[in-house]
Amino acid sequence: MKTTIRKIDRTADLDLQLCDAAEMIRNGGLVVFPTETVYGLGGSALDAEAAGRIYAAKGRPSDNPLIIHMSDPSEAEKYCYTNPTYYRLAEAFMPGPLTVIMPKRDCIPLSVTGGLDTVAVRCPEDIVARTLIRLSGVPIAAPSANISGRPSPTSAEHVIDDLNGRVDMILDGGDCRIGLESTVVKADGDSVTVLRPGGITPQMLSEVCGEVSLDGGITKKSETGTAPLAPGMKYKHYAPRAEVYLLTGNKARIVEYIRSELAGNDDVGVIAFDEYLPDVAGRFTVGIGSEADYTAHAHSLFSALRYFDTTSVVRIYAMAVEARGIDLATYNRMIKAAGYKIIDFGE
Repeated sequence: MKTTIRKIDRTADLDLQLCDAAEMIRNGGLVVFPTETVYGLGGSALDAEAAGRIYAAKGRPSDNPLIIHMSDPSEAEKYCYTNPTYYRLAEAFMPGPLTVIMPKRDCIPLSVTGGLDTVAVRCPEDIVARTLIRLSGVPIAAPSANISGRPSPTSAEHVIDDLNGRVDMILDGGDCRIGLESTVVKADGDSVTVLRPGGITPQMLSEVCGEVSLDGGITKKSETGTAPLAPGMKYKHYAPRAEVYLLTGNKARIVEYIRSELAGNDDVGVIAFDEYLPDVAGRFTVGIGSEADYTAHAHSLFSALRYFDTTSVVRIYAMAVEARGIDLATYNRMIKAAGYKIIDFGE
């Protein structure tokens, strides 16, 4: 398959730049597009065959549900059975990096929902994404635009590395603003359960909904043999080729350990907070912002993980962020990238 790669000029008429991409979506094709979170691999959410092509392009297990993207939050009623909690969330956080799971309507094929009777809906903030959806005239099913299991793409270059020749078109809209996937919640009555953390934190949700709980799979491995309710809950995710080890606890001991591992080894990579970079400098050491800069951690993590695939490293040691606020999402991606391999250095 020949993939068309198009650079989007956000200052020019988007309708003119996206009309043929929208036609591709309507006709069953696959188009990669930018969002504020990560790049999405899009196809019509009303087309079961398009969903199958998405799974095939990614090499994604077919029981891993897809998120459907709308151009306006009010469109959700067409595709699922909404409730008052959804509308409170939509008013507060949409368009934006929030996905809500609700019972699906029959128009959404089971191939889109991984066989579940629920569907995950979101309205992205990115104007390129919303314009493409509006012009398509259909909701767009879109997981992250990467080979399944690899770090999610936050730039068009990442997408090209993974999917060139596997999709019809890649829309290059520049780097994604947030850099981690959306928060996924299940809205059940007045309560909200966070299934995947993201840019909308549990604290932010509680200000709107009151009762907010966290799924146990956010910080520990999900039960085997269970169907994933949301993307990223069951299968290997976000991992570079090298083995990743997450280092938690006393920073002085972490620095000492990293320095010992770096000694005489050119095959060790390091992810560290910027203030520790002089102490753990090696051939392949990458900073993800200062320890207190939660936004930088989220924005930098996937790019850092992908960088190591261009190197000869076989092991990566990553300083863990704290599992709170926005960093809860970054921590969640870190432990999944590490396959839950954590070395704790105590207090």
